[in-house]
Amino acid sequence: MAQSAGTRLEPALTAADVARGVCRLFAQAGLVALPEVPLPNGRRTDLTAIDAKGHITIVEIKVSRADLHGDGKWPDYCDWCDRFYWALAAGLDPAILETPEYRPQTSGLIVADRYGAAVVREAASCHLAPARRKAELLRIGRLAMRRSMIAADPELAAGWTER
Repeated sequence: MAQSAGTRLEPALTAADVARGVCRLFAQAGLVALPEVPLPNGRRTDLTAIDAKGHITIVEIKVSRADLHGDGKWPDYCDWCDRFYWALAAGLDPAILETPEYRPQTSGLIVADRYGAAVVREAASCHLAPARRKAELLRIGRLAMRRSMIAADPELAAGWTER
């Protein structure tokens, strides 16, 4: 890290740093999270978390203003979760998320760094239909188990077919 006139410069936070902080927050709240979860509509979440009651939370991570402005796909996530949060890197101005296009009345806001996170605005709850919840919990659970199996035996990945 570079230093200038006694001031230590911190490197820019990455999406992995923010994900780590959000996962620590979720762990304290009793949620378990999985990164990079593909959705049936072709999108991929940054983080998907499940609480003890089976409620699904999706988190979209943003580490720069340009990254935030370039995101038009996030409304596609809302049909697949009970709650949707933006997770911003600490130091990024959250004011942009107060504009109507980011639906502040329904989307939550988390500010995070690599060591932790805080909920700045709670997400509104919009409950999934029971059939969709069951299908999603099964799909996410199978994805997590498949990743665990491949982590234990990487050779499984080559011949894996989804059934």
